[in-house]
Amino acid sequence: MNTSLNQMITELRSTAQVAASKPVGKVDAASGGADFGEALKNAIEQVNAAQQEAQKMSEGFITGSNTEANLQDVMIASQKASLSFQQMVQVRNKLVNAYQDIMNMGV
Repeated sequence: MNTSLNQMITELRSTAQVAASKPVGKVDAASGGADFGEALKNAIEQVNAAQQEAQKMSEGFITGSNTEANLQDVMIASQKASLSFQQMVQVRNKLVNAYQDIMNMGV
C-alpha cells in the first residue's frame, strides 16, 4: 500500500511539473507505463481545437464567408466544444480533489 501511495504521489508531482512547464523524465514505453502528462496535454489540445473550430464556423456563418456552413452545423460544433470543455473541467476538478485527499492523508 505504501509503495502504491508513493508511486501516486510521484505521478502527481510529475504532472504538476508538466503543468508548470518544467522538464520531467519521460516514462519508458517499453516498461508499459503511460505518460499521463502527455495524455493530459493531448486532451487539452483536442478541446482547444474543438473550440477554435466552433469559433471559426460561427464567424464564417455570421459574416457569410462560409457558405457551406448552416446554422445546425454551427450549433452542433458549438455544443461539442462546450461539452468537451465542461468534461475537461470536471476531470481537472477530480484530479485536484484526489491530489488534496492524498496530501491530507497521514502516512
